[in-house]
Amino acid sequence: MRSKSTLLAAMLFGAALATGGCTNLGQKSAGNTIDDASITTKVKAKFVEDRTVSALNIKVNTFQGTVQLSGFVKSAQEAEHAAQLARSVNGVKMVKNDIRLMQ
Repeated sequence: MRSKSTLLAAMLFGAALATGGCTNLGQKSAGNTIDDASITTKVKAKFVEDRTVSALNIKVNTFQGTVQLSGFVKSAQEAEHAAQLARSVNGVKMVKNDIRLMQ
């Protein structure tokens, strides 16, 4: 199962690099873009490894170390746990939790 998580993390990292890891809200250096893409990939990898968080339903965007979570989850506990996982990633300065509950 570990190799599946590693493969998914590599795919997410590649996609993050291709898209810049976030919406381009201002000028960013190549180093900042790579750092943000790396943070996004690490957060998504934590979601994939943790079965209590629905990795496919939560979007992760990173800009200058600030991680924004969005999407829909089944419980407030899942939303808070996703934010805690994001905060635990090295390089994350702040987490903005915009995750909504499914009705």
